[in-house]
Amino acid sequence: MIRLAFASLANRKSSAWLTVLAIAVSALLLIGVERVRTQTQDNFANTISGTDLIVGARTGSTQLLLSSVFHIGALNNSMTWQSYTHIKELPGVAWNIPMALGDSFSGYPVVGTNEDFFRHFKYASDVALEFAAGSVFDADEHAVLGAEVAQRMQLNVGDEFTIAHGSGGISFSDHDAHPFQVTGILQRTGTPVDQAIYIPLAGLGLVHGELIHDDNDDSHDHDHADTEQQPVYTLSAVLLGLDNRALALRMQRQINTYREEPLSAIMPGLALTDLWRTLSLFEKALFTVSILVVATGLLGMLTALLASLRERRREMAVLRSIGAGPFTIFGLLVSEAFMLALAGVSIGVLMLFAVLHFGADWLLLHTGLLLRATPLTITEWSLVGAILVAAILLSFIPAWRAYRNALADGLTIRL
Repeated sequence: MIRLAFASLANRKSSAWLTVLAIAVSALLLIGVERVRTQTQDNFANTISGTDLIVGARTGSTQLLLSSVFHIGALNNSMTWQSYTHIKELPGVAWNIPMALGDSFSGYPVVGTNEDFFRHFKYASDVALEFAAGSVFDADEHAVLGAEVAQRMQLNVGDEFTIAHGSGGISFSDHDAHPFQVTGILQRTGTPVDQAIYIPLAGLGLVHGELIHDDNDDSHDHDHADTEQQPVYTLSAVLLGLDNRALALRMQRQINTYREEPLSAIMPGLALTDLWRTLSLFEKALFTVSILVVATGLLGMLTALLASLRERRREMAVLRSIGAGPFTIFGLLVSEAFMLALAGVSIGVLMLFAVLHFGADWLLLHTGLLLRATPLTITEWSLVGAILVAAILLSFIPAWRAYRNALADGLTIRL
């Protein structure tokens, strides 16, 4: 039956290939949307681990999360250094990571922070950051690069570069007077850490004129000690780790009601949940459109099979004359539909892997989406199976008509 169906399709190769192409594009879109959804959620969930609270100036939880951790968007307000000093000294705070944002290098975000970032920041399931080359910065003019930045900009340990004011690919002024030297390159993490540059807070303050070194001043030692305590005027966010996670709710309420300055403290996990809840309607709409595209491709297959029945009436009569029964004709049409759907889905999956393999870097650079050509998940296999089952069910319509025609032609021959 399969050989007969293949020979029949080969006889109508033009229409068969068009049908296969339509199904392939439909499958590519459906499985691609599912992969973007799941891998994006996984990437977001794996970006930060072990951080109990993120603190920043009063703003929405989603905006604070996206700006501070994923470097998406910008924060309109900042928190003062005095507020940061108060927060880090609260009882129950085990560690803190100050972060100052707003500068960039060739479109990549620059993060002003300190050594605690490399000591306490974790991703995935409490995986610590590691260096692929060099080490953490130990001077104001030093910098550590994410793996993606180092690869794209072809920078190595010892190279120098200058940052610019502004983020999101928009630079307002270059800080040419204060170049930074690469002292370390991080191992690839598959998170936004790979796409950022990390410099000391004191280096950022020096660039912005908030920190001034005056070697000719007699009181230099005393002033330098003070400036090291406050290298910048304001911070964008602070990541907090607590001695006991059960204190998170109480600490969050305490920070949110801080009287000296309006602040927001969010829990990363809850903020991510709110983000997915906000995007759920968009995800459902996109998935629905994908299903409609698949339905269109399958309906095209149905139309092609129905349109060919009249032309194949003689073919069916010949098959009947050599002993093929009506059920054989029925099975032939179902087999053809299955082969068309199987070929279309297979080509669609191959197209998806080709796009992910050859276009992953382009997607990461232009959209920020980190998509991997990993094996199909259970859900994706379920979608493949659903397309094949739907194709078989739809093929029953032309198969039944062919069965009736074959049966009628058989009765006519007998009469």
